[in-house]
Amino acid sequence: MSATTAGGGGLELGTAVASHRGEVDEAPSGFRQLAGGVVGLPEVDDDGKPMRTGTVWTASAHIITAIIGSGVLSLAWGIAQLGWIAGPATLLLFSSITYYTSRLLSDCYRHHSTGKRNYTYMEAVNAYLGRRMEWACGIVQCVMLCGATIGYAITASISMVAIRKSDCLHKRGHAASCKFSTNLYLVGMGVAEVVVSQIPNFHKLAWLSVLAAIMSFLYASIGLGLAVARVASGVICAGKGETSSSLTGVEANGMDKIWRMCTAIGDMAFACSYSAILIEIQDTLRSTPAENKVMKKASGVAVSVSTVFYLLCGCFGYAAFGNRAPGNMLSASGFYEPFWLIDLANVCIVIHLVGAFQVTAQPVFMRFEAWASNKWPDSEFVTKEYRIRLPAAIFGGKSAPAGFTVNPLRLVGRTALVTAATVVAMAVPFFNDVLALLGAVSYWPLTVYFPVEMHIAQSKLIRRSSGGGGRRRPPANWIGLQLLNLVCLVVAIAAACGAIRGLSHSLLAYKPFMFEQ
Repeated sequence: MSATTAGGGGLELGTAVASHRGEVDEAPSGFRQLAGGVVGLPEVDDDGKPMRTGTVWTASAHIITAIIGSGVLSLAWGIAQLGWIAGPATLLLFSSITYYTSRLLSDCYRHHSTGKRNYTYMEAVNAYLGRRMEWACGIVQCVMLCGATIGYAITASISMVAIRKSDCLHKRGHAASCKFSTNLYLVGMGVAEVVVSQIPNFHKLAWLSVLAAIMSFLYASIGLGLAVARVASGVICAGKGETSSSLTGVEANGMDKIWRMCTAIGDMAFACSYSAILIEIQDTLRSTPAENKVMKKASGVAVSVSTVFYLLCGCFGYAAFGNRAPGNMLSASGFYEPFWLIDLANVCIVIHLVGAFQVTAQPVFMRFEAWASNKWPDSEFVTKEYRIRLPAAIFGGKSAPAGFTVNPLRLVGRTALVTAATVVAMAVPFFNDVLALLGAVSYWPLTVYFPVEMHIAQSKLIRRSSGGGGRRRPPANWIGLQLLNLVCLVVAIAAACGAIRGLSHSLLAYKPFMFEQ
């Protein structure tokens, strides 16, 4: 398909590029060829796609952006439900499992026999486990990623409301009734995400991930500092009661305690989960050194950093608030003063969640657009890229930058997906229970089951004969992996039950689209 210029001279359309093999292929987003010849042809990788430039640090930034997010704010509440022993131990356990299985998953990026790259999690599952498992993985991954975007939108709106509420309480006193609807802020978040979602892929998203990662460290550090200051002031003391902390956590009747613990476990699972986007992040790394080695280093850096932050924020948050730890430590139900510092922390949360939303939504966007490209390869609506140049007058008469490209499918499709996530967030704005349900639904299959099964298939770790008599005994490492699978499945089911119970209780007293924080 040859490139042309759209009317008015302000739009340049480009959809073709010569590949490194001397052929002419349909170009990925960002490539263009004008009538006079190829302009700005970038280097290509071993498969004809744009050259990957990612490093261990950009991969770490992507992971940190995805996992140090809304989950960190609920960890004080989670530890309050489990207590000083089980709380930190559960968090360390989930972090360790995530790191171990992420190493297994990293080795599945390139097929062990052919060396072919798997560009997405679903492709990796298909390569090792077959078509049916690919469909199962796709469903779970889509639910998890779409749910995560909803969770991030909810958290961002709560943080925006917390800024307004903090100012209200500062002016009218901490006992004042300051309640505000989250709907307007969810709409604002949705509009911002529609604009940012036009960033075409992970390669172009690195700067936003770095910015979001910096914001996550800022607000987590502010929350940690406020918690340390509260503990140092002696407001909370050891002992019994709502304002104290204990080894066993919140005191409650038998079943209520169990449900609370299940919800807390789900929160912690969600806080440690990023496997759903690991392969997509790994696909941004340079081909040398080997992608799996770099990804393992990035996972080690990101998991270590996030776990330290989680333990510090969760433990100091519990020490600061005791058994009355709020579900969102930086909301107005947590700290009150200094109000300007709390406002700053919530602004950082909002900026971070704009980036986290995009990191988790990119695989969904890319999958939808790849499906549409295969379905309608000749459709101009699907394939054409329009380059928009900004008027030079904006820049004081100087030459304008190169501008940006717009694809009709990307514009319409991503806008529709962001709108759908925003509407659902307005309908079900329950922070802790949504996090717990997401963690329960996604953690076992995406973080444990599929990586373990792909590793077994890759290493041919199957049952083998142990000697005479025709008796067969599975190897010890196979037993260990299946035991890990089973334990995580049981935990996931329990967490899902707790989350569903919490959501059902919240819905009984809730009127749709009329939630106030």
